[in-house]
Amino acid sequence: MQRASLHIKSNKTAAIRLLIAAAFVLSCLLVACERKTQTTKSVDLNKSPRQIVDSIYAVQTENGGLTMRVEAKKMEKYENDTISYELFPKGFDIYSYNRDGFLETHIHARAAKHTVSKTYKETWAAYGNVEIFNYVKGEKMVTDTLYWDKNNHRIYTHCFVKMSSPRGLMQGYGMESDEMARNADIMMPFDSYSRLGKDSILNGLYKDTANFIGPVLKPVKKQNNLLVKGKEKK
Repeated sequence: MQRASLHIKSNKTAAIRLLIAAAFVLSCLLVACERKTQTTKSVDLNKSPRQIVDSIYAVQTENGGLTMRVEAKKMEKYENDTISYELFPKGFDIYSYNRDGFLETHIHARAAKHTVSKTYKETWAAYGNVEIFNYVKGEKMVTDTLYWDKNNHRIYTHCFVKMSSPRGLMQGYGMESDEMARNADIMMPFDSYSRLGKDSILNGLYKDTANFIGPVLKPVKKQNNLLVKGKEKK
C-alpha cells in the first residue's frame, strides 16, 4: 500500500512539472506574438503600388503606320475606389509621328503621371524640366509642368514657357497647343523677339536632325564612250 501511494505521488509530480513546462512555453509564445504585433506596421493599399514594371516600351499604330511611341524606365500602378493612376518616377518620353511616318514631336520629362477616373476620363501630366521638340518646324519648348488632354488632343500648361525656333524666341506664362506642338500659343508673353521671316540664309540653315538621313546626292552624269569608232573590240 505504501508503494502504491509513492507511485501515485510520483505521477502527480511529473504531471505538475509537465503543466509548468507547458505554461512556460505558452507564455513565451504569447510574449513573442505580442512583441511581433507591436512592431509590425499596417500597410495602406491605397498608397502602395499594385504593380511595378521596369523598362516600358509601347507603340500605337493606325492603319499599319506608327503614330506614337512611349518609353519609360519604371512604372508604378496605384488604384483605389475612385481613381487609378500610373506614376513614372524615372523619366518619361513620348514620340509622335505624322501621317508621312516622320518623327514630328518628342516630349521628355523627368517624371509623369497618367490618371484614369471611374468615368474613364484620361489625363496625363509631365513634371520637371519638360522639353517639347517639334523637329519638322525646328521648335523647342521648355516648361516645368505640362498637361496632355488625350481626348481633345491638346497640350497646355499654366507655368513659365520658353520657346525657341529659327524665327526667334518667345517666352511667357501659360501655353496651349495641339498635341503635335504645331500651333503653340503663349497666353502672357513678354521679352520676346522674332527674326525676319524672309531671311533665306537663316531659314536654309535649319535641318530636321531627327529625320535627316544624309545629304542629297547629285545625279551622276552619263560618261562619254571612250572607244574610238571603228576600233571596238569584237
